[in-house]
Amino acid sequence: MPLSSRQELAMLITLMLVMFTTIADFMIMMPLASYLMAEFQINTAHFGLLVSAYSLAAGCSALLASSQADRFDRRHALLFCYAGLMLATLACGLSNGFYTLLAARVLAGIFGGVIGSIAMAIVGDLIPPERRGQAMSWVMLGFSISAVAGVPLGLWLAAQSGWRMPFFALTGICALVAIAMVGYVPPVRAHLAALNHDANWLDNYRELLTVRNHWWAVGLTAMLMISGFMVIPFIAPTMVANVGLPASDLMYFYLVGGAATIFSRPMIGRFTDRYSAKTVLPCLIVASFVPILLVTQNFKIGLPWHLAISVLFFIFVSGRFIPATTMVTAATQPQLRGRLMAFNSAMQNFASGAASLFAGLLLTQDAQGHLHHYGWIGVLSCVAGLLAIWIAKRIQAVS
Repeated sequence: MPLSSRQELAMLITLMLVMFTTIADFMIMMPLASYLMAEFQINTAHFGLLVSAYSLAAGCSALLASSQADRFDRRHALLFCYAGLMLATLACGLSNGFYTLLAARVLAGIFGGVIGSIAMAIVGDLIPPERRGQAMSWVMLGFSISAVAGVPLGLWLAAQSGWRMPFFALTGICALVAIAMVGYVPPVRAHLAALNHDANWLDNYRELLTVRNHWWAVGLTAMLMISGFMVIPFIAPTMVANVGLPASDLMYFYLVGGAATIFSRPMIGRFTDRYSAKTVLPCLIVASFVPILLVTQNFKIGLPWHLAISVLFFIFVSGRFIPATTMVTAATQPQLRGRLMAFNSAMQNFASGAASLFAGLLLTQDAQGHLHHYGWIGVLSCVAGLLAIWIAKRIQAVS
């Protein structure tokens, strides 16, 4: 039964909050870099491992879900994984050393890695194609809220009460969102009617992976993640070490940039529906090269100029995923959408984890604490963006 406009809006807002908490759980590690590196006496390579551990674990769990994701009511799958993420987030706050925190991040990745794919599959199943771009922009506003409220609040809590407090606060917020999920996300079972229940794990993988269009779709996401996550995890530490920005001012970088996306994301969603994702995506990718190159040069300029760069970075770098995700959800049939989105999430997490780890190894730190080679990382990020444009041209819309 189609949802009423009110039910649809309530569902989209709830999924947006799910994405907010999931993304906040992942993003909060990056601005806490200076706190964690000081407390645990770790270098950039170790911190890169903390970031990539979540992504690589998320990739493994999503890869397993790529065979079984369409066998369940999507609502039940979402609630189960979200409960696991809450427990893992609590474990992060309770960690007493580098290795226990690393283990907690792995656990968070196992559950958090498939939440986004389930949410996007729900949108793909319940929202018709002609309105899907704008619906995606609503759900992906969770990123904006995370940047505007989650990350700055986490930094403030860390400054006031230590780095553990952001994880405890996020666990409490997750509990409230879980209650909203029970009330506002409907059962999603229509895809089960077309499912081959006799197929085994290998058959499910074969059905998914023998479609060339699926590979182009996940390749697009992988290239965008490589482009973004070679740069994003090290914005905070290079701002502090190279630019001399006080750690207390980092929250403004995320706050102002995230606030801009609250207005830009719905606009990008409308453009995607009006002009097609294939038209909008290359424009956003090329536009994103400007803030990527600016932020990786670590210019010693005033805070207002850094905030202006932040606005451009958040609008264009994060905005690329609205048309890209719209293209991915349309690249398959409904009975395969859950599996494709899970496989897409796996490749997304593997790509972001590998990119973070590679960038952490490429960066070097001198005796004065300055980080070097970040500018070259920005150039490599743009090359990955160009490859994403080439891949996007080969994706065909199916449903």
